[in-house]
Amino acid sequence: MSKTMQSVQQTGTGGAETLYIGTSPKPLVKPTEVLIKVHFAGLNRADILQRQGKYPPPKGASNILGLEVSGTVVQVGRKVTNLTIGTRVMALLAGGGQAEFVAVDYRLVMPIPAPLNLTQAAALPEVFLTAYQALFFEGNTPKASRVLIHAGGSGVGTAAIQLAKAAQCTVFTTSSAGKIPACQHLGADVCIDYTSENFASVIAEHTKGKGVNLILDFIGAPYFAQNLQCLAMDGLLLMISVMGGVKLTETNLYPLLSKRLKLQGTTLRARSILYKEALINKFMEDIFPLFEQGKIHPVIDTVLDWHQIAEAHRYMEANKNTGKIILKISDP
Repeated sequence: MSKTMQSVQQTGTGGAETLYIGTSPKPLVKPTEVLIKVHFAGLNRADILQRQGKYPPPKGASNILGLEVSGTVVQVGRKVTNLTIGTRVMALLAGGGQAEFVAVDYRLVMPIPAPLNLTQAAALPEVFLTAYQALFFEGNTPKASRVLIHAGGSGVGTAAIQLAKAAQCTVFTTSSAGKIPACQHLGADVCIDYTSENFASVIAEHTKGKGVNLILDFIGAPYFAQNLQCLAMDGLLLMISVMGGVKLTETNLYPLLSKRLKLQGTTLRARSILYKEALINKFMEDIFPLFEQGKIHPVIDTVLDWHQIAEAHRYMEANKNTGKIILKISDP
């Protein structure tokens, strides 16, 4: 068996033109890992940031891009008893997914819910687990809450809308005008065009000044002041990313006190395997039945051959996608 494989490589940090398909060592499988032949891999904003040199992989993780895959188990570590060669699976990764093979701890490997195919499965782990983590694992969102989901047309946004609606929440989203129909189709109650509307004013109008209980924010500094305005008493602002910037210039912090607000940041990639295992197990228990019943589904914008990796990055950077961009690595 060959000791090398093809994978997404870089000539150096920078733009999409630095990406190419090259040769790298095939992963060695540790006793608690399985080796997956990758058929499809998801593309995420984290891949763009890593390509730019702004988001290095956690210590010990592969420096190859890719945080989620679907594929077939082709090798099993000696301590793994719950997975067998030939099983089709999906997996959450800290890196290494955009390659012909990836080694992953068995605790981060999931079965594919019955209605989903391998393409859809590759669109699930990173975004649905991030959304579930934010809404319920960290956010502790009660049923029938009012939730604001920024970047509603993104991969995480489209997952979060569906999960929040499944919990009978009233969902507000922000997106560009072109993505509003997709957000509405997924069940969002109020869709706000961030390019032409003040989302704090819209939410104040629709909630009669009560505000929302939880905000999932990917933008950061530019939205901070409006986010505080939007929150209800005892509300939570959960920061998942800071794509719009990290530095505040002038902000009134009084709402934090007057409304007893909570501000929390969360990440997933660098968490421990034990944390991810607990998250995955709870996710499978709570959410897998919704996939199996056809009540929720991964939203895929486009599927590209992985040799079009630079084109895929440019497409995401231009904010053209609604839902996931999937890379086809090999035939199932």
